[in-house]
Amino acid sequence: MSTIHFFDANGGAGNLGDLEKTIVLNKLMETELAERDSKWIADFLRVIDEANLKVGDPEIMMSNDGFPYFNLRTIEEGENFQAFVIKQKLPTILGNGFGVSINAHKPNPDWIFTYGDLSNLQINNEFYTDEHLFSKNTGNFALGKDEQVLVGQPSEAILPAFVRQQLREYLQYNGVKMPKIMLIARNYEDEANVTQDLVINVTPKNFANEKEYEQAMNSISWFLPRHYSIVGMDENAIPSGFELL
Repeated sequence: MSTIHFFDANGGAGNLGDLEKTIVLNKLMETELAERDSKWIADFLRVIDEANLKVGDPEIMMSNDGFPYFNLRTIEEGENFQAFVIKQKLPTILGNGFGVSINAHKPNPDWIFTYGDLSNLQINNEFYTDEHLFSKNTGNFALGKDEQVLVGQPSEAILPAFVRQQLREYLQYNGVKMPKIMLIARNYEDEANVTQDLVINVTPKNFANEKEYEQAMNSISWFLPRHYSIVGMDENAIPSGFELL
């Protein structure tokens, strides 16, 4: 049986990931793309953040979605390499505004993690969250004339400083000089049906047409965990609701 050899450029084992999870990951990679079922996905997500990976060439790649990704590869049997462990490098990845691509050198990458997926790993210790209070709203939405809502600012547990920074810089780069945000809770008196939405001061009037607006909102979503709902609203719709992002 061949052996997986680890090479640590710093000369210590502290930078290495979980060997058992690395072996599991390598075994998972043997499954053809078309045969990867829900169990395969669950097993992959269970091990990928602590398994040993290596950095590809180039180290950072721009994807077709226009965002930058760390270009990571799984290792091969008997290979010497410098270990890269997602969980260990998470602060660096998030601080630089990167996603992570796994085996992008293949015709179809094995997996793509957006910045929001990685943010959710940092916030909730999982890439994807199913149980939450966020609604399914997207794009622009309107409140009912007599609708009662609870307005506040998203906590650090929902929108940490590193996510705020990336969102702010992205919006400013795209012409929103003073990006603002708030958190709206609807049906807040009904515990069973309460929902919440992140709201930013970006609306269709900021764009040439509805399509460009939708594209912008989709781009903003790249920075957020997938279960978050992000909607646009005129900042004058709710007095004193918005605060600077």
